[in-house]
Amino acid sequence: MTNPYTAPIPPAPRPPDIRPLRKRKRVWLGGAGLLFAGALIASPANDGKQPVEAKVKPATTITATVTATPEPGPTVTETVKAKAKPGPTVTVTRTAAAQAAGTGSNTSSNSGSSGVATCSIKSNSGNCYSAGQFCRNSDHGAVTTTAGGTPIKCTYSSNAWRWKYA
Repeated sequence: MTNPYTAPIPPAPRPPDIRPLRKRKRVWLGGAGLLFAGALIASPANDGKQPVEAKVKPATTITATVTATPEPGPTVTETVKAKAKPGPTVTVTRTAAAQAAGTGSNTSSNSGSSGVATCSIKSNSGNCYSAGQFCRNSDHGAVTTTAGGTPIKCTYSSNAWRWKYA
């Protein structure tokens, strides 16, 4: 058994050609003869046709292109006037207390004691705002009252516009 860690033994060199020189010459002559025979067989197949010339004469081609460029038309500009953005609407409402039917006195009571209050600014749904709710953009800085009659103001605090007690 051979050691797997040693270099492999190279193969034995090829022995010199043992054929005599005359036999090698015959192979060359046989190949040249076949080439000559193929050339003789292919030549009568032309039937007297002339070979194609390698020179190609270029044809002269003239091309003229005319492009018409249209003139630009008139520019029409429409001027639109910007409408002014309306500011917040502040409505002042006074409440009057109703007199009791059974009493004959003509004294009027304070609006806070009547229990009936109206708010001047209402939400899009028609309800009165209360403290802590977000304000609309059109209500920034405005003052109104809650449903209970307490005044509130739209102020900016904590990165938001909110209704706060005034």
